[in-house]
Amino acid sequence: MKAIVLKQFGGIENLIEQEITVPSISENEVLVKVRAFSINPVDVKTRSGEALAESLKSESPIILGWDISGIIVKTGENVTSLKIDDEVFGMVNFVGHGKAYAEYVAIPVEHLALKPKNISHIEAAASTLAALTAWQAFTFFGKLNKDNKVLIHAAAGGVGHFAVQIAKSLGAFVIGTSSAKNKNFILGLGADKHIDYKKEHFENILSNIDFVLETIGYNNFKKSVSVLREKGTIVNLPSGLTEKDKKSAKQKKLNACFFMSVYSNGNDMKIIADLLERKIIRPYIYKVYKFNQVQEAHLQVETGRTKGKVIVEI
Repeated sequence: MKAIVLKQFGGIENLIEQEITVPSISENEVLVKVRAFSINPVDVKTRSGEALAESLKSESPIILGWDISGIIVKTGENVTSLKIDDEVFGMVNFVGHGKAYAEYVAIPVEHLALKPKNISHIEAAASTLAALTAWQAFTFFGKLNKDNKVLIHAAAGGVGHFAVQIAKSLGAFVIGTSSAKNKNFILGLGADKHIDYKKEHFENILSNIDFVLETIGYNNFKKSVSVLREKGTIVNLPSGLTEKDKKSAKQKKLNACFFMSVYSNGNDMKIIADLLERKIIRPYIYKVYKFNQVQEAHLQVETGRTKGKVIVEI
């Protein structure tokens, strides 16, 4: 089968297409013929030697990627919940070795859900890690309640555009930040208020916020803490917070998750599938690349200016 192998950590030139053996499956796994996978910032960071690089460095070959949508072609002997020819999607083995950049992927059955019939494999692949991150941020790592005021940073991005929609579905008042060019996009997703981060300082405008989904890092965390009410909630996605940052959150008696790591969960994927089927959420696809264009797809995500999701179709 074809796979995109990472020869060594570094630039995009290290992503090489190779023929490798189709993976075998265990008794609790299924073999999926991949129709589409997505590229996430964690893919780019891991490729460059950050993020999950340390945990993957002893693997051979290293195959990046965790988001897939495809068709089951083989099932393990203990698998009863899914069957051959089922169309499925999910986030595979995160945080571990997902191996999604390939024609076939061996996947624990508990990481998958049936793909809704009203969306394509491209849309399904877009609605895995990013959608799960938003869902788990609001329901597991933090608790977003009805009528809460929530501030979502980078609201036009992969996680952000799902977060806006999920927060609205939970009954929150949603404020999203982005550049001015994405204002209508974010309001169209259901946000109640937009802030242009290039022209407005949110910390001078907002106060008494109940929940912040912090996706930027650096000084943005400190500024986000300043707009939260006492005992409010902040869920932080980027790593690298200083002890001073953490202390400032604790002094305000905040409910704070200092580094959220999304995890593979088939039950949560079924919830995402239901939201997609009922058209409560929808992915925005920025661009679809071919299998031999994975390097270009990485470059696009690396810009940090992608609206929605970047997908590779096989």
